[in-house]
Amino acid sequence: MGTGDQLNGVYTPLKLCFGLVPIVAGADKFLNLLTEWEKYLPSIVSENSPVSPAVFMMVVGVIEIIAGIVVLSKFTRLGAYVVAIWLVLISVNVLLAGFYDIAVRDLVMALGAYSLASLAGMKGQGLIPSKNEGATSAG
Repeated sequence: MGTGDQLNGVYTPLKLCFGLVPIVAGADKFLNLLTEWEKYLPSIVSENSPVSPAVFMMVVGVIEIIAGIVVLSKFTRLGAYVVAIWLVLISVNVLLAGFYDIAVRDLVMALGAYSLASLAGMKGQGLIPSKNEGATSAG
């Protein structure tokens, strides 16, 4: 098995994970089937936001859906960095809300998204793929 195959063996599951999970979590911000997302907002955010907590979480959901789509597109490296940064910001948010276990989990997930971005770089992807890049690096 060549190095490219080995990279794909790690890259593909990470790409699917960090593409699909944000899409599902983002869509659930509108449905609240997985959890009641508003409970994760610290009071400083919910009290100072110009919109209701429900609307705030819907905006968060849209951002997550877009980030997931970007990861699944040919802009995987850029999307993975966005997801990593987003997860760090979510960690800070839930830390302020007192959910320390979730903050740690999201930091670990941020490291995974960063690892995906690093793998995409190893595969030769730029942050913004060039026209020729799609022909030379599949995935």
